[in-house]
Amino acid sequence: MNKILKKEKLSENTYRFRIEAGRIAKKRKAGQFIILRPFDYSERIPLTIANGNPEEGWIEIIFQVVGATTIDLASMKEGDEICDLVGPLGKPTHIEKFGKVLCVGGGVGIAPLFPIVSSLKDKGNDVTVVLGARDKSLLLLEEEMKKNSSRVLIATDNGTKGKKGFVTDIINELFENGEDFDFAVIIGPPLMMKFTSKLVVGNNIPAVASLNPIMIDGTGMCGGCRVTVNDETKFACVDGPEFDAAGINWDELINRLNSYTEFEERKEEEHKCKLGGLLNDK
Repeated sequence: MNKILKKEKLSENTYRFRIEAGRIAKKRKAGQFIILRPFDYSERIPLTIANGNPEEGWIEIIFQVVGATTIDLASMKEGDEICDLVGPLGKPTHIEKFGKVLCVGGGVGIAPLFPIVSSLKDKGNDVTVVLGARDKSLLLLEEEMKKNSSRVLIATDNGTKGKKGFVTDIINELFENGEDFDFAVIIGPPLMMKFTSKLVVGNNIPAVASLNPIMIDGTGMCGGCRVTVNDETKFACVDGPEFDAAGINWDELINRLNSYTEFEERKEEEHKCKLGGLLNDK
């Protein structure tokens, strides 16, 4: 089992856990993820490795409470042990010196973007980071991003931080000002990734988007995480999670994710009733 070394509440429904996982910390690379079950009755869920320290033997995950398993996870305390955790899974992000790189993160998707930004910066790239959130209270890792990039630009839906609007508004302004990029990485809610990808690819910038469809085993056996890329069926767990942003069938992905919404909302309400006030703990 893997012990929770540190638990931090980043916003109302978002948590950061530091977990004892020495072997994963030594092997993990930017873009990879783990699959865990908090308790033996919990469902398996994938979570991107947001940070790690091979010398001290820990990894960090950042997650948003959106369903039964994340409610289970959020109820745990420092010193508790996670039932099972496997990783690192998925293909690492391809890191090289591209030149000028645009990294776009939205919502909780900012967490998996961080190790990619850091790795790109270490390779000598000029990294521009654009972050988006509904409200400034939901903005993640702003200071960490600033330390590991050339600049950070922010958009919030309600204007409480940075530009009022969306990440696409900022990117449009960059293009209108004559800026160009050699590569782009996009991670966030599916709709945000769809429109950001369309904008970036439309400006002839090669881009990848990190997908997080429904995933069960993480080894390509179940087929639950299948996506269509360039008219071919791919599995996010073993072929991804990053894919050519120009070739992703976004409408199919979004429709599949939306088909589970009612079930997830019902399970979340049931779990909240069972757990009572546990989620109010730090």
